Formats: sequence, structure tokens, C-alpha cells
Amino acid sequence: MKVGYACINTSIKENFRTCRVATVEKKGPEILKELTLENLKLTKRIIEWNIEHGILFYRMTSEMVVLATHPVNSWDWRGDPDVIHVCSEIKSLRDEHGLRLSTHPGQYSVLNSPNPDVVERTIADLDYHAALSELTGAEDMILHLGGKYGDPESALERLVNETCKLPEPIRRRLRYENDDRTYNLKDVLSVCESTGIPACFDIHHHRCNPAGASLDELMDRVYHTWKTIGTPKVHISSGKHTPDDRRHHDIIFPDDVDRLLAVLDGRNADIMVEAKAKEQAALGVMEMLMERGIKVNLS
Repeated sequence: MKVGYACINTSIKENFRTCRVATVEKKGPEILKELTLENLKLTKRIIEWNIEHGILFYRMTSEMVVLATHPVNSWDWRGDPDVIHVCSEIKSLRDEHGLRLSTHPGQYSVLNSPNPDVVERTIADLDYHAALSELTGAEDMILHLGGKYGDPESALERLVNETCKLPEPIRRRLRYENDDRTYNLKDVLSVCESTGIPACFDIHHHRCNPAGASLDELMDRVYHTWKTIGTPKVHISSGKHTPDDRRHHDIIFPDDVDRLLAVLDGRNADIMVEAKAKEQAALGVMEMLMERGIKVNLS
């Protein structure tokens, strides 16, 4: 069981860099390479910090390559020797320490949109994440199902169809996650079982948006979607003010750790901590797991 967190490390006083389109138009694509290399090097420093502190699971920022899919970006970042070099260093760290790396395309990546332009941009974003994953060794690309658009049955049918048409490098890494408002775990499983995509279970989203079915049965189905893939990836959060508050707290409360362990029922999973305290919250979860006799950082 590995425990991780997303993107920002609060112990390292550096931020990921970006810029506006106007800046690129003024300074040229060189600024994109400069900022992207800074982001990659910061990612490597964060991963090294994680390794030093026993955190072997990490979600990389989606903003790694600045304006990666914007038309203003004419730079071939995928074939740039400097980018490949830093990415290979990250991949070597993954291999040496048995890390699990993931990505999470943003809210505007909606594969089931009825608008073909939105779907086209989504596929471009997924292609970017898949290419970055290939270079760095990331294995999971998490995506929500999208919108209902007044007809959830048709929306999910579109999602299944679009998923089946995706290129293999995207499909191989794609995992669908239940969300806190629109599609619950039962919805996710219907899509995953139709497409062969693994289901990423978010226990806080399930609390906010329950499936109205036996969670024990649903979790059996979740694990089955990972049968030929590897260790399932699950998400944990604590509500900011109440257990079903959609906003995340700074930390994870012990009751929420116990609730997740009860749902897992002794089965292995890698846990992504979604909390504002980032790496500190992940360290807290690791400590709570070890206090409960759970072995952490197993391959």
C-alpha cells in the first residue's frame, strides 16, 4: 500500500510556472521551454523529497508543459533532448524506488460532450498527458465521466463510444473516477465494465454522491476492473466542515481513514490523499495506517 498526494509540496518553497499567451507571442517559444524545464526540475526535486520521506505515490501537475495543447505552442517538447533528459531522470527514480506516478487531466477535459470541438480538445489534452506519462513513467490518468447534458443515458453512451475510439497509449493509462455531484460509483462501473477501463474509487465523492447500492458489491466490481492492470488506486478526503462537505479539509481525519480501511476490507490499494496540507496530510495518513498495523509502501 502506497500513500501519495497531488502536485504541490508545501515544504519546498517553489511554485510551478506558467505564462500567458501574450507572453509567448512577445518572447517566442523559448519561454515555453524555459518554464517547462523549470517545472520538470521542480517535479524531480519534489519526488526526491518524497523518496527521502517515504512517500512513493505522487500525482504530477497537469501544467507541467506550459500551454501544452494551445495553438501558440509550436515547440516540439516531446522530442526536445533537454525535456527527454529530465523526464528520463524522473523515470529512473520511479524504477529505482518503485514509485507510482499519476496525472489528472482538468475539469475542461470532457469526453462525453455533445460538442465535437470540446471532444477534440479533450482528446488532445489526453494525448498530452499520455505523452508526458510515457516520458516520465506515470501509469494512471484519472478522468471524471463528464456531464449529463439533460440525458445521462445518452451522455454515458457517448462516453463509451468515445472511450473505445481512443488511441491505445491513452486507453492503457485511463481510469474513470466517481465524482461528488454528477456520476456516482455505479455509473462509473457501468462505463468501466463496458470499456475495460479501471475504476478509481473516491470515498469522499461517494459520501457526497452515493450510488444507492451495496458498497461491498460495488467494491468487488471496482477490484475486478483492475484484475489485469495492477493495484487499484483510491482517493481519500475529509470534508472541510462536515463529513459530506464537498470542500476538502487541510488534513485527513482518523475516522475517514478507518472508514476507507473498512471499505477496503483487507485488500491492497494505493491511496491518493486529496487535502490542502498536501505532503503533510499524506504523512499523517501513513502514520495512521502504520498505527493500525497496515504496511505502507509495498510494491
